[in-house]
Amino acid sequence: MILTVTPNAALDLTWWVDRIEPGATHRVPSGMARAGGKSLNVARVAHQQGAAVLAIATAGGTTGAELDLELRASGLPHELVPVAASTRRSLALYDAGNDETSIFNEFGENHSDAEWLLLLDAVDAALPAAHCLVGSGSLPPASPVPGGGYDSADFYPELVRRAAARGIPSIIDTSGTALLAAADAGATVLKPNRDELIAATGIGDPILAARSLIARGAGLVLLSLGSAGMIAVGAGDEYLSARLPAPLVGNPTGAGDAAVAAVASCFAEAGNGGTDLSSTDLTSTEAIVRRATAWSAAAVLMPLAGEISPLHAELAERLIIERHTIPHATESRS
Repeated sequence: MILTVTPNAALDLTWWVDRIEPGATHRVPSGMARAGGKSLNVARVAHQQGAAVLAIATAGGTTGAELDLELRASGLPHELVPVAASTRRSLALYDAGNDETSIFNEFGENHSDAEWLLLLDAVDAALPAAHCLVGSGSLPPASPVPGGGYDSADFYPELVRRAAARGIPSIIDTSGTALLAAADAGATVLKPNRDELIAATGIGDPILAARSLIARGAGLVLLSLGSAGMIAVGAGDEYLSARLPAPLVGNPTGAGDAAVAAVASCFAEAGNGGTDLSSTDLTSTEAIVRRATAWSAAAVLMPLAGEISPLHAELAERLIIERHTIPHATESRS
């Protein structure tokens, strides 16, 4: 079973516009409202592909009630932890004329200490049946709350530690200091995009930046490069790159989440303990990067995050996968 945890869930609102004209009024077809947050999207993709999943998320206020209703209707196995703050919203505007998606994410509000503990209790109860733990998405800002004191920045490292204590692989997809903290805790896989990686590490070369996370304790860094595909960097002297011969046109909103779902499904299929990423043999890593890149590309072909096109198997066959030697150079900060 794949266990996903969403500490800062969102009600995702999506509209399609023929062409966005700044400052103009636009009439558009009815938009779509869907329970979101990166880990919920991961769970949807994995569930769509036949994996057993349980999605744990927070929900509060009127938007939290909408999120609950949509999840019930979707059939996605889930457990919601009630919180006092209203669930945030995320707005995606797809400009068909320019083939661009603009996303507006509310920050959300911090949870109380008791609410954070309830979320961790839900994770602990589900872990014995899990073969993989996924924590992805933003964390609520660390603003003071009544009776607050829990440091949300420690949440993802805590997930990593609790998974490791049971011999379960962990996948973390986040940014900023939370990404560094997850590496320090020994996350099995980290999946930043290029901008997130450079911003978190302060290292301009993405390969060296990924290597710095490996040095901190991460097992594998799977780096999203957008239309240029993905690279996978581990502890060995080689890294892998995967890309399609030509970029796809579509909505990239959920591409990264689909990649995480692909990695999680690899671990779930491998059974408890997952794949050994400490080996210098890149066979297992190649399988992971191939599926992750194919599912990520297949997500671009779908209108909403949390789904992938049935063409993913065909896309996997079309991928160009190459091995590269990591230069033994002195790491420099940009």
